[in-house]
Amino acid sequence: MPGLRTIFLSFFRIGLFTFGGGYAMLPLIERELIVKRSWIDRGEFLDLLTLAQSVPGPIAVNTSVFVGYRMRGLRGAAAALLGTVLPSFAIILAIALFFAGIRENPTVDAAFKGMRPVVVALIIGPVISLSRGMHPALYAVIAASAVAVWHLRWSPVYVLAAAAACGIAYELFIAKKRLR
Repeated sequence: MPGLRTIFLSFFRIGLFTFGGGYAMLPLIERELIVKRSWIDRGEFLDLLTLAQSVPGPIAVNTSVFVGYRMRGLRGAAAALLGTVLPSFAIILAIALFFAGIRENPTVDAAFKGMRPVVVALIIGPVISLSRGMHPALYAVIAASAVAVWHLRWSPVYVLAAAAACGIAYELFIAKKRLR
C-alpha cells in the first residue's frame, strides 16, 4: 500500500509536467498507476475513469481523487487531489501576476500556438490507449455517439444517459441469463 507522500508526489509530478488539461493528463496517470507503480489494473482504471467522467469536475482531478481514495481512503484522496491541483494553481497564480505584461509578446503568442497541436495529440493518445481490448461492437457505439453529438447535434447528456441505460439493461440481461 503506497504512503500518502508517494501518492502526493506521483500526482504532483503528473500535474507539474502536463499541459492541456485533464484529458492530456490521462496517459501520464495511466502510465504512473498501471505500468510504473502497479497500483491498479487496466480494468479498474477504466472503471475509475468512467466514474470520474460521470461526476462534475475536471476528469484528471476526479480520477486522482478516486484513485487516492481507493489506495488510502479519505487521506489518500486528499493527497492525490492536492498533488494534482497544486502545480496548476501555482502556475496559474504566477501567470496571472505576469501575464498581462507578456500576452502581447510575439514569442509567448507563438508558444501558445505551437502547443495547440500537442494538446490535441495528448487528448487523442488516451482515447487510442483506452480503446485497446474493447469488444468490437463498442466501436460502433463510439461511432454512433460521435454522429449523434456532432452531426445530429444531440446533447452529450442525453447520449451518455442512453448509453448508461443500455449498459445497465445489458448487464441485467446477462445477470438474468446466468441465473437460469
